[in-house]
Amino acid sequence: MTTATKQNHIGRKISRIRELRGMKQEVLADALGISQQAISKIEQSPEIEDDKLEQIANVLGVSKEAIENFSEDKLIYNIQNNYEGSNKGALSVSVSNFNCTFNPIDKLLEALEENKKLYERLLKAEQNKIEYLEKLLNK
Repeated sequence: MTTATKQNHIGRKISRIRELRGMKQEVLADALGISQQAISKIEQSPEIEDDKLEQIANVLGVSKEAIENFSEDKLIYNIQNNYEGSNKGALSVSVSNFNCTFNPIDKLLEALEENKKLYERLLKAEQNKIEYLEKLLNK
């Protein structure tokens, strides 16, 4: 088998994309209204009809062209570039721009102090009520 034939094997590309999406053959089969065995046969086929490929692409959440042009090598290259930060895309920007502007422990201690003050005010209010009620009873 030549490299060109191996790279253009649409069935294998569908299988790999399905696996990367975390989807089982049964789930893909149910969504397409066919059997799991039919999916297995499709994934073993080097070529697939355009309309069937379009349906499969829709279920997998990709375009037909994404399946046709899928390359494991390109995927690995893309992941490595994003991981290593050489690509200044959304992933690396969102990770590198995360700076906490306050100390969470300080915020926790502030909340604890506020709770203490509220409890003391509530206790004082209850004591005032008791004193008032005792005065009413003594009159």
